[in-house]
Amino acid sequence: MLAQLSISNYTIVSSLDVEFFSGMTVITGETGAGKSIMLDALGLCLGDRADSKTVRHGCDRAEIIANFDVTAIPLAIAWLKERELHTSNECLLRRLVTADGRSRAYINGSVSTLQDCADLGALLIDIHSQHAHQSLLKKPVQRELLDAYAGHKALTEEVEQCASDWLRKRRELELLAGSTDEHTSRIQLLTYQVEELDMLSLQTGELAALEQEQNGLTNAEEILEGAHQALKLCTDQEHGARQALKLLGGDVHASAAVINARTLLESTVIQLNEACGEIERHIDSVEISPDRLNEVQKRLENIYDVARKHKVMPERLADLHSELHNELDSLNSGEERIEQLKLEMMGLAEQYAISATRLSKKRRSAAKKLVKNASSVLASLAMDGCLFEIALAPLKSDDPHPHGGEDVEFLISTNPGAPARALGKIASGGELSRISLAIGVVTADTATVASMVFDEVDVGIGGAVAEVVGKLLRTLADRTQVLCVTHLAQVASQGTHHLQVTKTSNDNAAETGLNKLDGDAKVQEIARMLGGVTITPQTLAHAREMLEN
Repeated sequence: MLAQLSISNYTIVSSLDVEFFSGMTVITGETGAGKSIMLDALGLCLGDRADSKTVRHGCDRAEIIANFDVTAIPLAIAWLKERELHTSNECLLRRLVTADGRSRAYINGSVSTLQDCADLGALLIDIHSQHAHQSLLKKPVQRELLDAYAGHKALTEEVEQCASDWLRKRRELELLAGSTDEHTSRIQLLTYQVEELDMLSLQTGELAALEQEQNGLTNAEEILEGAHQALKLCTDQEHGARQALKLLGGDVHASAAVINARTLLESTVIQLNEACGEIERHIDSVEISPDRLNEVQKRLENIYDVARKHKVMPERLADLHSELHNELDSLNSGEERIEQLKLEMMGLAEQYAISATRLSKKRRSAAKKLVKNASSVLASLAMDGCLFEIALAPLKSDDPHPHGGEDVEFLISTNPGAPARALGKIASGGELSRISLAIGVVTADTATVASMVFDEVDVGIGGAVAEVVGKLLRTLADRTQVLCVTHLAQVASQGTHHLQVTKTSNDNAAETGLNKLDGDAKVQEIARMLGGVTITPQTLAHAREMLEN
């Protein structure tokens, strides 16, 4: 769930730090006080596009940090672990927006893309508002919601795996069973290339050995001259060291310094003697052979020519030989593989048909139940004339599809007699919020998102309907964290926690603040929402009664 939200220098907020808890939290305040600023700021942490104009006037940057407790969100934990971002049961989403228009996003301290923030955010919190990005408008979300409500996760995974395997084998089959002329031409080309590389017969490590040998043969005289000079110097130095040992012998040289010097000289004699032996072996290995040099150079030129012909570095020839050989073997055995793939695809298609049929039946059954229960809730929300449907339209293609044999879409008609159409094309912002609320309440037991936000869910309603909305939100909060921005006392009175947004201003700037309300302060705010500017004893009594109820 959302545990904490910190906002700095964002729009008219200089600094705001608010802690959230489980249950239902209501956010109230005067119109224009900035109730939705917190949600807009939270949206930035969840991958929304940033605007430099939102940076508070006179400041270099705005910073928003959202702290989520992911203890009870296994999907989010798995997402973080897969990307090596999981550090604890806390997940920090941080967003920086600079005054010059730059923006950076972080997940648990690591720089992340907006898409990653959005993908993770979809597992953490669902924002239900009058904005177009609401998840319920997305058909994939509708399908996943229905499947989660039906409780057939294992069956959907089985269908997806079966279809994915079938599609992968079809792609392989299409590659193997391409144009016959093209297939034959490729085999001919590969045969020629492989035979050429076979004739080259380049051995592992041969290229490096030849280049080293060429260098030695080319510079043999220079190498020998230098080696003989080095040998003479080492021999002279060894003779000198032996002479020094003789001079420092005898009892007259018995000091500790001389003893140490003799030890070092003895070691030097041994090392110089060994060095002379190594140099002599080196001299013996050096060969002055114009014939061998010519032979090595021709072999290298042949290797370099073949490499240029195949447009690879000489070091890559051995790997290229293996790759071309494997491709040729694969194409030559293509007919056998084609028949094998056809048999495998037939088996997968049969398995898919059985699983997809079972999934379709479960979806139809779950859709009827969801429509019935959601329609009942909608009726209590002053939308009894609303027609809610879940369309399961068969896919036009008979090929296995990872999501099953039908397209799932939520449809709505808000006017009697009007045909049901897609949610985003029919429902107004307020209606969409109430539809989301109804579906959210019905599916709360199977919801995978730990937090839900409802922004102005009570637009266009009042009286008894508003009280029903409040009670539904309170019921929903028994299963998931609920944050609700509201302007209705009937909804606000149902909150477990109450936050009041305030706005103060002077000649220089405006400032949004936040107060946590308890006791009499909570009564005063409910009374303000009921009675407006003038709060009478009767209004206060009514507010207390609403809170007690």
